[in-house]
Amino acid sequence: MPSTANHPVSQPHRDDLPLAHQLDAAQLDNIKAHLDLVLLALEALVGLGSDAMLRAAEDLNLTEVVADRVALWRLRQSSPLRKGQGRKRMDVEEARSLVLIVCHLAKQHQELIRRAVALLEQLTEQGRAPHEAALLGDYLDNFTNTYEERMDETELAKPEQLTQLALKLLIDLLFYSAPHGSRRLWLALLDRAR
Repeated sequence: MPSTANHPVSQPHRDDLPLAHQLDAAQLDNIKAHLDLVLLALEALVGLGSDAMLRAAEDLNLTEVVADRVALWRLRQSSPLRKGQGRKRMDVEEARSLVLIVCHLAKQHQELIRRAVALLEQLTEQGRAPHEAALLGDYLDNFTNTYEERMDETELAKPEQLTQLALKLLIDLLFYSAPHGSRRLWLALLDRAR
């Protein structure tokens, strides 16, 4: 794989994420919830925390939206799935910024995401459970534990549903880590918001 270390790569920008019409509050809630789940999946797989997200915001010149841990926490807490929602509103620019951050982080960890998805495909072909591979087992355990810790009790799903959600999000991360991943994620969010 060729290195891009010496070649500047143009970063995606919020303006690259189109919006054909204004979003209503329910649509923004759907977007907030899904973005938080995608970030949760990335956290569960990679073990990254708020420092990595803040560095990504800095790399992408998005510090006016995600300036510090408190701003990041407020954005994450805006998800309607979260316990004790701290801030109920997220605007379109904040959603776009989080999309860029998610995809930036997914690109940074693309090799691990690819390895996890390849393992999932291999185990599925063999008719084996994903938990049989340490990488996937750890990911699923981290995802489930974090979901149960952070999400509202009324939103808690059954263990099988959480496993399916985690695996779907893992596969989605592979697409979001690819070129034009931010556009893919943004369009998926808009589609889910309808």
